[in-house]
Amino acid sequence: MENKKNMLDRYKSAGHLLKKLGIILIGTFLYSAGIGLFLDPNELAPGGVVGISVIISHALGGSTGTWYFLLNIPITLLGLWKFGGKFIIFSFYAITLNSIFTNLFSMFPAVTTNLLLAAIAGSLLVGTGIGIVLRTGSTTGGTDIIIKVLRRRYPAIKTSTFFLTIDLAIVAISGLVFKDFNIAMYAFITVALHGRVLDYVLYGSDEARLIYIVSDKSNALLERILEELEIGATILRGHGAYSKSEKDIIMCVIRKRNAPHLEEIVKQEDSRAFMIISNASEIYGEGYKNILVEKV
Repeated sequence: MENKKNMLDRYKSAGHLLKKLGIILIGTFLYSAGIGLFLDPNELAPGGVVGISVIISHALGGSTGTWYFLLNIPITLLGLWKFGGKFIIFSFYAITLNSIFTNLFSMFPAVTTNLLLAAIAGSLLVGTGIGIVLRTGSTTGGTDIIIKVLRRRYPAIKTSTFFLTIDLAIVAISGLVFKDFNIAMYAFITVALHGRVLDYVLYGSDEARLIYIVSDKSNALLERILEELEIGATILRGHGAYSKSEKDIIMCVIRKRNAPHLEEIVKQEDSRAFMIISNASEIYGEGYKNILVEKV
């Protein structure tokens, strides 16, 4: 019985490993497609180490994927020191795939030479690819590792904010090297767009509304909220400072797209209700994010 349990654990562990490797493969494929088919052939530096690689390859020669691999060597050593071998194995796997895929995609002509279309399509692929890899707990190398180090020190700052700051500096450098203000501006569009895409992939669409409702008809409101919206709610006990009466306060978190439905319920049941609506950008718990998963 013990041996059977050990075998099942090994199968689960192997399955988890293969799944993680497969997800990283998909993420790096999308990332590299954005670079090799859209951004690199149009001299658009998307920021990060790959942006530096694009600049160097066009200024000095050599392939972008190869420069990307070489520049990542010292950064990988930093990651090895900070996060240990297990983390770096997966990151090095992603770096290697990025390098290979980027060089392969660079063998094909650019999908479009329209800078705006290239910036949009490239940023969508790059942002999605980075986000997919980061969600596995790994990185695509380069500034991802540096940013992961910074995230440990400054956890309140979002990953995309770090990316945007570093990427803007690299975009500015690309404008100076290529001596073309238009290219730099399109590269800026790329950075801004893939930052938004990255945010969406990492943090999901769980942006929600935190709502407090103070009403004399709390029971009727609560019944409709639970039945029609199928969300949880909490009853808080309050005491009116002016009226001196006890109040039931309904507190609930609802996804942004469903908030208008809740507002309509309140209007129908108690038009005199006092309602406070605020943004809740990160929610942990059932139906949202797992608090036990390390933030990226």
